[in-house]
Amino acid sequence: MELWDAYDRAGIRTGETLERGKPLPEGRYHLVSCVLIRHVDGEILLMRRAAEKESYPGWWEIGAGGSALAGEDSLTCARRELAEETGITRGDLTFLTRTVSHDTIYDGYLCVTDWPKDNLTLQPGETTAFRWLDRAAFLEFFDSDQCIPTLHARLQTYVDQTLR
Repeated sequence: MELWDAYDRAGIRTGETLERGKPLPEGRYHLVSCVLIRHVDGEILLMRRAAEKESYPGWWEIGAGGSALAGEDSLTCARRELAEETGITRGDLTFLTRTVSHDTIYDGYLCVTDWPKDNLTLQPGETTAFRWLDRAAFLEFFDSDQCIPTLHARLQTYVDQTLR
C-alpha cells in the first residue's frame, strides 16, 4: 500500500494521508515530481514506459518521475524517482515549474548530470528502455504526436525558452 500526503490547491500539506488507488477527497491533491534529465554533453534522456503502465503504456517519456510518498518533499521525491527509474544518483537538480491539473500537483525539475550514458538502470514495471537525444532530435520528438501530451504541456515553456 502506497501512502501520500494530501495537499490543498496551493501546495500546502493538509495533514491528511491518501492511499494510492483510492479516490481523492474533493479539494485534495497529491504531489508528483518529474525530472527532465540532460547530460553535460547536452543530450536529453527519454525512457520507455512499461507496457503494464495504466497511462501511456509503451510510450517514450521525457525523464523520470512519480508520486511523492508520505513524508517526502518534492525534491526528495525527484531524487528518489530519478535513482529508481534510471540509476542516476549524481547531478544538480534545479526546480523548473509547478503545474496543477485535476487532483495532482506536478513539480518539474531539471537534472544536469555527467552520469555514464550507457550505465542506466531500468526499473521493472516502470521503464523498459532508454535513449539519449541530441537537441535537434529532442525538439523533433517534443513537437511530434509521439510526445505524451501532458508532459508536452508542462515542459512547453522550458523547452521554448532554453532549447529553441
